[in-house]
Amino acid sequence: MAQITLIEAVTQALAYEMAHDPSVVVLGEDVGVNGGVFRATQGLQEKFGEWRVIDTPLDEMTIAGVTVGMAVQGMKPVAEAQFEGFIYPMMEHIACHAARMRNRTRGRLTVPAVWRAPWGGGIRAPEHHSEANEHLFTNIPGLRVVLPSSPARAYGLLLAAIRDPDPVIFFEPKRIYRQYKEEVPDDGEALPLDVCFVLRDGTDVTIVSWGAQVKEALEAADALAAEGISAEVIDVATLTPLDFDTIAESVQKTGRCVIVHEAPKTAGFGAEIAARVAEECLYDLLAPVERVTGFDTHIPLFRLEMKYLPSVERVVDAAKRTLAAS
Repeated sequence: MAQITLIEAVTQALAYEMAHDPSVVVLGEDVGVNGGVFRATQGLQEKFGEWRVIDTPLDEMTIAGVTVGMAVQGMKPVAEAQFEGFIYPMMEHIACHAARMRNRTRGRLTVPAVWRAPWGGGIRAPEHHSEANEHLFTNIPGLRVVLPSSPARAYGLLLAAIRDPDPVIFFEPKRIYRQYKEEVPDDGEALPLDVCFVLRDGTDVTIVSWGAQVKEALEAADALAAEGISAEVIDVATLTPLDFDTIAESVQKTGRCVIVHEAPKTAGFGAEIAARVAEECLYDLLAPVERVTGFDTHIPLFRLEMKYLPSVERVVDAAKRTLAAS
């Protein structure tokens, strides 16, 4: 079995689903002839034709509107925003129509659509190309928000997202698009949505993260283990609906919680998790919840970019503070 990168897993999932479901179409800026800015759709137009892999004008609002229209008429469109910072014009149709259609029509119409977007910093990109804006979508009822952290989870979760009868925002952490490879069977097996994945068992502290930061969380767990500290690592994967039971079960075991994400700290999705831990696990906590996040600024240009992103050292320090507090 070949080892592939995260970006190749995205391509593999799209190709599998298009081959097995003729209602699946891909659309976006440069997704056809050029294969997308990161080459996520490379080769798909040659294989499936220009009527199923559609190059659109440079108009994000129209892309989103056409996607909603296709979906309510029985197709399964997968739209690409070239960067997460370009998704803002799409929010009109995503928030006002896609997310509300099932409720508005009392279930008569649904929107089985996926909006894909390369997400996050770490590639030395200019402004509007390195945003971590997942929290903006978690507050919109009717949307699923999915953020994979590995090639295998990207493949399985994207298949599940395309098959879901309701709209999904699928953010792809571009910092790790080609960072490492793993074996991913092209068997069409989807992973469950709305489930957190426990990637590492531990007894002393729970580290919760998603997207590219899962890599730092796992490396921090390794560093802590070298000092005799056992860290459990949870990949949230689907932010909404949130599988809080898995997080709560872990916190009940460890008594400590560190939440890691690269979005700004204020009103980031980590704040929601921290609030629920406080509400539902207060008597299990042995120390205050720690958050290791980006800062309340726009992500800086590349000279300071890595200082903005949560580091292994910051995660380790936060975990040690929870141990010292108890």
